[in-house]
Amino acid sequence: MKSLLERLFPPRPPAVRDALAADAGPLAHIQARAFRHGWGRDEFERLIAERAVRAHVVSEGPRGAPMGFVLSHVVAPEAEILSIAVRTDRRGRGLGLALLRHHLARLAAEGVTTSFLEVEEGNAAALALYRRLGYIQVGRRKGYYAGGGADALLLRRDF
Repeated sequence: MKSLLERLFPPRPPAVRDALAADAGPLAHIQARAFRHGWGRDEFERLIAERAVRAHVVSEGPRGAPMGFVLSHVVAPEAEILSIAVRTDRRGRGLGLALLRHHLARLAAEGVTTSFLEVEEGNAAALALYRRLGYIQVGRRKGYYAGGGADALLLRRDF
């Protein structure tokens, strides 16, 4: 039955757009469910407004509610991904891949040649995504997450 519904009403391809101040609340909600220590709405508003930050959201259609986001701090020719998350009920559908591909292409168009990020060592899904997009491990921060328990891996991608 589901395949018939999907054939009659195919899902919209995800849309990726610049984040807006109005997205701050939904982004805070997404991050709070994805990470142990989420940022508040005010922090997202500040980051979205900051000149050195590039923020994108993925949604169902161009006017849909955010299903995920990515934020990078840019000091060309380098950028650091500050946070990336997809709603827990939307994971496994390629949204993170579409979002990050768009984001990295936009960074490259601005002259960024290197992107860095940190990821918890045990986050297999995130590591698979980052490796698929060409990130390699260049460092480790021992005991960085969860009160000194999990290591953070420092990843780098050259464009």
